Amino acid sequence: MFTGIVEELGAVRELRPDRITVSCRTVLGDTEVGSSIAVNGVCLTVVDRGPGHLGFDLSEETLRRTGLAGLSQGDPVNLERPVTLSTRLGGHLVQGHVDGVGEVVGVVADPTGGAWLTIRPPAELLRYLVEKGSVSVDGVSLTVAGLDGDAFSVALIPHTLAVTTLGTARVGGPVNLEVDVVAKYVERLLTSTGERART
Repeated sequence: MFTGIVEELGAVRELRPDRITVSCRTVLGDTEVGSSIAVNGVCLTVVDRGPGHLGFDLSEETLRRTGLAGLSQGDPVNLERPVTLSTRLGGHLVQGHVDGVGEVVGVVADPTGGAWLTIRPPAELLRYLVEKGSVSVDGVSLTVAGLDGDAFSVALIPHTLAVTTLGTARVGGPVNLEVDVVAKYVERLLTSTGERART
């Protein structure tokens, strides 16, 4: 379980069809082989640990459901270690289980040094997005600032732009999306209750 508060901006050291290796420093601290790390919002298991880097195996399922396959050597990646029971939950509950890949359809700078990012999610995720609700974008915990047709917008402060990959987001680029898990559980409970009521 993660919070969506990025700890470090790492970089892709190597990308193979079955493995990604990232350069990092902060998240190396107490991380061992077998630990979980969120890489651009994707929960991955550490299989290799060395000076200044971590390595992760990639399954076909992970590559199919996320934007990791589109990365290149040197690309920045958002990194976060799992939350512990003794840390503050600064963002929201993020599982690292990507629901789909969205497309950036708008980036507009604002006078404060921040920006508005507009994203078109897969159609099946729209029902989970509500204004002022939570969403994870490339592993960054954000608040939905607006909904417009088939897209949603988030407001990014200068700090977020400086310390995450969202500072380099471009129109047409892919982003990993994870909707609020609470919304998915509520939908499942209501669906199950309705099915029982009809039987």
